[in-house]
Amino acid sequence: MANSKYEYVKQFEQQQILLPSTYIVVRVDGKGFHKFTKFYNFKKPNDIDGISNMNYAAKVVMDTFPDIILGYGQSDEYSFLLSKDSTLYNRRSDKISSCVGSTFTSAYVFNFEKQLKKPLVMPYLPVFDSRCVLYPDIQNVKDYFAWRQVDCHINNLYNTCFWGLALDGLDKEGKLRQGMPKQEVEQILSKTNAGQKNELLFSQLGINYNNEPEVFKKGSVLFRIPNQQEGEIIQQVPIGLQGEEQKLSRKQRKKLKGVQVIQQDDKPQQIVCVKHIDIVKEDFWLNNQITQ
Repeated sequence: MANSKYEYVKQFEQQQILLPSTYIVVRVDGKGFHKFTKFYNFKKPNDIDGISNMNYAAKVVMDTFPDIILGYGQSDEYSFLLSKDSTLYNRRSDKISSCVGSTFTSAYVFNFEKQLKKPLVMPYLPVFDSRCVLYPDIQNVKDYFAWRQVDCHINNLYNTCFWGLALDGLDKEGKLRQGMPKQEVEQILSKTNAGQKNELLFSQLGINYNNEPEVFKKGSVLFRIPNQQEGEIIQQVPIGLQGEEQKLSRKQRKKLKGVQVIQQDDKPQQIVCVKHIDIVKEDFWLNNQITQ
């Protein structure tokens, strides 16, 4: 930038540098998603295409920022964990949160029509805010992600009950049933605990909550694994090989089909997988060495 008499205005800028040797969690949250999902007629209580688009956006974020070692998403939010020694953007809070948030939003918008089979319309556009939160040790990190997954379970159990009663559908015997007024459903559920909600689902709607899809009950967990391990690959384009496929043999191309290869300096090639598993228990952290 050329020097000028106006350059003094840069002195008014303030940069918040995040503390070193601390874990950074960037949390991305949808803004006004109640109106947004209502306008685009998302299915209740869960819209699998909407969830898939969130996962797509999260995958793009993790491809873009190799410092991110874990992502967790549920409802209209996603949390991303950066390694403790990350120097991304010199640990500038505003730069990290704005770039992660804008990358997530851009990917969500880019893939929306393809995934949900409907175009975005002004002024009903997806908007996400983001923030950086620091955690001093790994136990804080584990507790944070446990908090978000427990929140997923609590909200999904409630929403499954609520929309099961509020929407027209079938009862336990398979007969048509008219939905109850929403206010009446809220009053009923306000007096129930988790066990009573499970019983309500089974006795009135014939739904065994334990058999509900894990993605609804546990959310989505994105993390990196060595490319020889199995995982659900959510993007089918090899990374780092564009324009060079012709140099590969047919056997090599077949082997790479559907594999998302992450190029990392001085590290073995890894892929980002999405699973719907328990991250509250210690097993996940021990088996996957997320913070190693």
